[in-house]
Amino acid sequence: MRVFLNYALLLSIVATWGCQSEPGMSEKTIPALALEKTTLKAEADGTTFRDLNKNGNLDPYEDINAPIEERVEDLLSQMTVEEKAGLLFMPGVGVNEDGSLEKSDKAKGPGARYPAAIENIDNGKLNHFNVWTIPEDPKMMAVWYNNLQAYAEKSRLGIPVTIASDPRHHFSNTIFSMAADGFTQFCETPGLAAIGNDSLVEAFANIVREEYLAVGLRVALHPQIDLATEPRWSRISGTFGEDAALSARMVTAYIKGLQGESLNERSIACMTKHFPGGGPQKEGLDPHFAIQKGQIYPGENFDYHLIPFEAAFKMNTASIMPYYGIPTGQTDEDVAMAYNKAIITDLLRNKYQYDGVVCTDWGLLTDVPMGPDVIWPARAWGAEHLSEAERVQKIIDAGCDQFGGENCPELVLQLVEAGKLSEERIDESARRLLRQKFQLGLFDNPFVDETQVGERIGKPDYRKLGDVSQQMAMTLLKNEAGTLPLQPNVHKVYIEGMDSSVVARYATVVDSPEEADFAILRLNTPWYPADTKNPFALSFHHGDLNFQGKEQARLMELMGKVPTIVDIYLDRPAVIPDIAGASKALIADFGASDQNVCEVLFGNARPQGKLPFELPSSMEAVRNQLTDVPYDSEDPLYKFGYGLNYK
Repeated sequence: MRVFLNYALLLSIVATWGCQSEPGMSEKTIPALALEKTTLKAEADGTTFRDLNKNGNLDPYEDINAPIEERVEDLLSQMTVEEKAGLLFMPGVGVNEDGSLEKSDKAKGPGARYPAAIENIDNGKLNHFNVWTIPEDPKMMAVWYNNLQAYAEKSRLGIPVTIASDPRHHFSNTIFSMAADGFTQFCETPGLAAIGNDSLVEAFANIVREEYLAVGLRVALHPQIDLATEPRWSRISGTFGEDAALSARMVTAYIKGLQGESLNERSIACMTKHFPGGGPQKEGLDPHFAIQKGQIYPGENFDYHLIPFEAAFKMNTASIMPYYGIPTGQTDEDVAMAYNKAIITDLLRNKYQYDGVVCTDWGLLTDVPMGPDVIWPARAWGAEHLSEAERVQKIIDAGCDQFGGENCPELVLQLVEAGKLSEERIDESARRLLRQKFQLGLFDNPFVDETQVGERIGKPDYRKLGDVSQQMAMTLLKNEAGTLPLQPNVHKVYIEGMDSSVVARYATVVDSPEEADFAILRLNTPWYPADTKNPFALSFHHGDLNFQGKEQARLMELMGKVPTIVDIYLDRPAVIPDIAGASKALIADFGASDQNVCEVLFGNARPQGKLPFELPSSMEAVRNQLTDVPYDSEDPLYKFGYGLNYK
């Protein structure tokens, strides 16, 4: 049976890897790759070291065998306030297809509009960067990364850069997962929760770690562990669903696979988000935009959303990202999470004793022009009246360390010069940020082996496990009279939403429903654009969850002509009672290729998923449920945890 082979593959990969090895306690030496690429090195008492500040002496921060805290304090003592301020910002940058560093007119993606990384190093003393679009050939990402590290080494203190990324390892239709060019493609995280296998999640995270390490990505802007308690919210596809206990299990395995037992040179630092849980958005309207109406807790269930984060703290997540939303009525002032001292200092720092890096979500300080007469305002909800400098001060006073998506260290210097922000307070955040760089081994070997990228990314067994995850996550919701699995190469099928050349390997594809034995429809969960002029906001999957009007009528008419199998992609909990009723078989996926869908529909693999969130029976039920409470809609069409098996 294919399913047993799938589990055997999973177990063999986990057994082969185990947990990544921890650094030993014996004396360490500079890795050969770093010595090969480092242009400045010197000898002191017979010891080879990277002379990062070019003074000819082995300073404590350059000593690979010195305790990390000693190295941090030594470097901090040598830094100017300008260099410390530069640590506090992580803007987006473009990556050129040829690996070059200068600003290019050919740059693609959102990073293309911003200054090149080398301009940020020279002008702002920055050394943390977020990349979005990267070259289609991952090797060129590694080339760019090495060129950038070599450039950073020439700076006054030679502080290495840290590169961060949103998820890149999912077969995804959403804007929150970066293009998976070259990387292994798994199902999305709700699919991992639908499978519910901790070992698979750890294996997935291990693959992410190996492939990120190959190209120089060292901070994961994930996992996202918000709870999907408001089904209209547009970011559910990045979560593990609505159940806190399940999400806590998943994040435990996820961080273990990416970071290991402790942060080291083989780790990817996890920036777990979005504290203290961004799921309960009023009407599901996302606080990326001014259309948001705040986070609300009508079920008085604020603490429930903290449960996955408590698991992340036990795993020593390297960083935490607060969300944009306002925790309406939960603290002494209704301001966004990163501005909110009750959230960051009282809850995160004091109650949970969290001393890792806290980085804001992107764009809390400055407005962004989006086109003629369209401005995307800074996500300074509740603090819109403050100046940009005052926003910086309020966020730092709240307890945050770093500003995501921003590039304005001059505001920090302005506050210091005005006596409104002490250098001692900047040092607190700088210590955390420098400590993470040392833990990741970036001061000792920031380089990657460009010649090994092709062998380390997209290995056949990685890709096989990615396919297995897409197949296993599929969740069978209805199977009237044992319609599924179909027999391969027997039936005539009419298809919509699928590549006919793929389906033709499994059945004869015909041009009309009247000619077919079955119709196979691949549908997406409905969504309806919000009322806004912001083009980015218009791409968010907001709004109602049911098919409506002409499309609903068309689907019902088609399903009345021929026995129909529906596969629906659940990036949010679809409201589909009519479609469920009219279908012969209904199955859900959480990110899957046409081939992997066919593998399941035609019986070469079996669906193993259980719903990580309930599917409501009506939009009225959605509107009536409590935003912060899980699985509470009236008479759901399919309950949380529901899923059939092939007989």
